[in-house]
Amino acid sequence: MERTVDVQVAKDLLEKGRLCLDVRTVEEYNKGHVENALNVPYVFFTPEGQVKNPDFLAQVTSILKKEDHIVVNCNRGGRGLRACVDLLNAGFEHVNNMGGGYSAWVDSGFAGEKPPEELKIACKFRGSLS
Repeated sequence: MERTVDVQVAKDLLEKGRLCLDVRTVEEYNKGHVENALNVPYVFFTPEGQVKNPDFLAQVTSILKKEDHIVVNCNRGGRGLRACVDLLNAGFEHVNNMGGGYSAWVDSGFAGEKPPEELKIACKFRGSLS
């Protein structure tokens, strides 16, 4: 079963060696991300709306093992939650969703050298598309 953890718990897990899987788009990832996060987009944004990445599980499986301990993040938590469910259904055993996503990471001051306001503005443009 997927477990959503708050951003502080997620940070603690990552500091203990858990792997971070960022499921945002490459464009979102390039604007700022958790240090050492691996990026595999869960969806792509198209003029028609969100389209699920048909190769998501294959791409994740090519870089992570099913027994790895993983913290999944997106922008605000929605895509991360859906990605966690798919990963668990595919046999991944240790999956946590970062509640609030990268927006919460930025709000908590964990974003490092990137100016938080710039990142928050980028997050606002996504509206309800977590």
